Amino acid sequence: MAAKKNSFNKILGLILLIVGIGLVFWGYNLSESVGSQLNRALTGSYGNKIMTLYIAGAACLGAGLFSFWRSR
Repeated sequence: MAAKKNSFNKILGLILLIVGIGLVFWGYNLSESVGSQLNRALTGSYGNKIMTLYIAGAACLGAGLFSFWRSR
């Protein structure tokens, strides 16, 4: 029974890691767009969507690492 729980946690951790990497990559791609660079030049900060993607990606990466590490 414990082996099933550990394998489920590993799979969940890997899925969260992949989703987190995808969200961070998506945020990075959006931050390099022309519109985002113009917005950053005028306001001095990133847009809300980009920051949301970075924060959600970091949260997924953290949760994925924790879940994967905990299942060892």
